[in-house]
Amino acid sequence: MTPEQLRAVEDLVNAQIVRDLTVTWEETTVEQARAQGAIGLFAERYGERVKVYTVGDFSKEICGGPHVEHTGELGHFRIVKEEAVGSGLRRIRAVLET
Repeated sequence: MTPEQLRAVEDLVNAQIVRDLTVTWEETTVEQARAQGAIGLFAERYGERVKVYTVGDFSKEICGGPHVEHTGELGHFRIVKEEAVGSGLRRIRAVLET
């Protein structure tokens, strides 16, 4: 990714943090989660039931938690590393600074 693309990702995430979106979760099956539009990586790690976290109108993801109740609790998001993990796949490592 270019420096400009990395900055765009940081800006996008930080804008959602500033919006102080409500974070909710529900437990369901992987199939139901995907039918609801939830994104989830590492499918081989999921059991029969998963937690689906919804972040306002911005994101819905399969995840283990624990998490915050509002995005405003997170602080400032900063990317510290970006790397290739496969053909056409990139991994971003980031920190939250208070």
